[in-house]
Amino acid sequence: MKAQLTPYVLSEDARTQAETYIQALGGEVVSVMTFGQLPGTPDALKDRVMHMAITVAGGNALFLTDAAAPAAGNRAIALALSFADEADARQAFARLGEGGSIKFPFEPQPWGANYGEIEDRFGVTWQIVQQ
Repeated sequence: MKAQLTPYVLSEDARTQAETYIQALGGEVVSVMTFGQLPGTPDALKDRVMHMAITVAGGNALFLTDAAAPAAGNRAIALALSFADEADARQAFARLGEGGSIKFPFEPQPWGANYGEIEDRFGVTWQIVQQ
């Protein structure tokens, strides 16, 4: 069995969160569908993002939506990014960490890689590794 896994982020502000990830990691918005594109959507929801597809960090897909209700807690998931270049990994770690908190500093590990973990300002945990 072969499948492609795409993380889907439930956001309070998908546009801002997507722009933050694009600025931090490079990439672009591929498509956006708002709730207003559906018939009968109340005016208060028309501009909210129903589905957004972006690419980050060299073409990795990421989906986002403005959640109808805020997700509870830390969502029990982490997004892992692996880099070949140490400078790129350190830059991603620093940019994603802006306004967030360092859970584990980016530094050499006993298994021979550089690794760090941050929680971004949206509450998403990112694991950054460079080998």
